[in-house]
Amino acid sequence: MTVYFVGAGPGAADLITVRGRDLLARCGGCLYPGSMTPTDLLAYCPPSAELVDTANLSLAEIVEKLVQGHRAGHDVVRLCSGDPSLYSAVAEQARRLDAAGVPYEVVPGVPAFAASAAVLGRELTVPEVGQSLIITRVQARSTAMPPGETLAAFAATGATLALHLAINHVERVAGELVPHYGADCPVAVVALASQPGETVVRGVLGELPQLVRAAGMTRAATIFVGRVLAAAGFPDSFLYSSARDRANQPESL
Repeated sequence: MTVYFVGAGPGAADLITVRGRDLLARCGGCLYPGSMTPTDLLAYCPPSAELVDTANLSLAEIVEKLVQGHRAGHDVVRLCSGDPSLYSAVAEQARRLDAAGVPYEVVPGVPAFAASAAVLGRELTVPEVGQSLIITRVQARSTAMPPGETLAAFAATGATLALHLAINHVERVAGELVPHYGADCPVAVVALASQPGETVVRGVLGELPQLVRAAGMTRAATIFVGRVLAAAGFPDSFLYSSARDRANQPESL
């Protein structure tokens, strides 16, 4: 049988993919992050499925549960918050499954930054304003960042930033980014996107700490920094512009 790493999406049960929902509906077991998984999502599982909250389990204990389910002849779903490609610890679990000879598949989900951008009603790539998005986090009580992957280095590019796991370090974020983006650079913060208690604040980078404190944001938030957040008067994308039509016209004789 197979272990499926399934992106649970940002929180709302109806933002899981159809494939993810169908896998939950036929799984023999489901391991889920308790603090981030709504009960509505677990309702897709069959009544006979073993449901395991991994909040207080070690990595070794989680992998053992996955292996046990496989050996018992069950398809097992390992739910990951958002999308498995970002900050999910899938890499660590997958290499242990490889060593144990347990097959697995990865099913993508809606990442938190995408759900947050939808809440804001903003495209994060705007013609001639910003065409790149850097997704990163801050260094705190967590795994060390690789050399060169600093906020200052990313800010030097001028690209739009989407910061995860940074909501409790906004003073540091503002202090490191203002010299590069300017205190007047637009920012937006979305906490608990698509979930009960969803909160949004908008403003400028120089006021980021005050905005976050006033809103009482402390967890599950994405911070965006970049001029695309307030872009107006930008040209149409070349794909839809009149300039493209003119470029495709044959030259007159």
